[in-house]
Amino acid sequence: MRSYFQALRGLAALILVFSCSYGCTPAPTPAANSSSGTGSGSGGESTAAKDGELVKVAGLEGLTGKIEIDGSSTVYPVTEAVAEEFQKATKQNVKVTVGISGTGGGFKKFTRGETDISDASRPITKDELTAAAANKIEYLELPICFDALTVVVNAKNTWVDSITIDDLKKMWEPAAEGKVKKWNDVRAEWPAEDLALYGPGTDSGTFDYFTQAIVGKEKSSRPDYTPSEDDNTLVQGVEGNKGALGYFGYAYYEPNKARLKALKIIPPGKDKGVEPSAETVISGAYTPLSRPLFIYPNRKSLNRPEVQKFVEFYIKNVPALAAEVKYVPLPADAYVKVLSRLQKMEVGTAFGGTPEVGLAINAILDRPVAK
Repeated sequence: MRSYFQALRGLAALILVFSCSYGCTPAPTPAANSSSGTGSGSGGESTAAKDGELVKVAGLEGLTGKIEIDGSSTVYPVTEAVAEEFQKATKQNVKVTVGISGTGGGFKKFTRGETDISDASRPITKDELTAAAANKIEYLELPICFDALTVVVNAKNTWVDSITIDDLKKMWEPAAEGKVKKWNDVRAEWPAEDLALYGPGTDSGTFDYFTQAIVGKEKSSRPDYTPSEDDNTLVQGVEGNKGALGYFGYAYYEPNKARLKALKIIPPGKDKGVEPSAETVISGAYTPLSRPLFIYPNRKSLNRPEVQKFVEFYIKNVPALAAEVKYVPLPADAYVKVLSRLQKMEVGTAFGGTPEVGLAINAILDRPVAK
């Protein structure tokens, strides 16, 4: 799947993150011989090169080994981009494999000790916390960037450009099964076109977040839709059906925007739709479908120098790489806190296993973590 995103690489510069409702400060723009602003970590000083090149991380010479990563298909484009650059920096002496079994599927492997890092598009749950504790798996919870979870329709759809949360709930809630079959079952003014729904499978963190944000309860969804853990399959499904509607991460919409149409989301209490974009995520206007994404390194795996250096490399370079695959970097001060969490090996989660929607990133990072 990495080739799917290669056309994006090198085409986008680092998004400048303005002060916003998240308590943001401007994100660092790479400049010649400037400090990364995130500290040196255990690997020594890092410098940001000019022309958008990546931050150099000391201590990569001589690293060998293999790093196993699995989890969220939403986080995959970012992690795969980081993995590719890290392997280049280590002259391919460290092999990094990145799977896409979904956030839930990735946590199942991670809590059994089968992977070194788990990609996640939502925080770890209580059941996953219990499984980790049973297997004596300790972990760090590291936010990496923001995503605008995107609702799309077929490019030939002419009857809808904006949609309310209530409209989406009518489509996706469990009570809609076998009843809401056509577009005019949602709104009378919409046509009697068959409604074909496409979305992530139940192991997906995107599924968990969407159901929490739209239906009001995690995993509460009608079952009669076409699911897939592979977002490319969802893209193809919506593209091939005039009456289709689906949802997935913005990085999968951006390279397909000529073939799909993203709907503007009308937030509760508002009458105007907001399109998914870096700017609307930063401003806080794209609600409730903007969300932070995470990686969860295994604490024991971080004792291996290749894993520790990979995670350091990830944190220092994810602002540029996230922007290149059309996600939104965190504010600069947030990355300082994330790197500090790595350096101090602060084990645990800030969520206590309970999903939450709409939290500011600094509010997450200022919370104490606990096992």
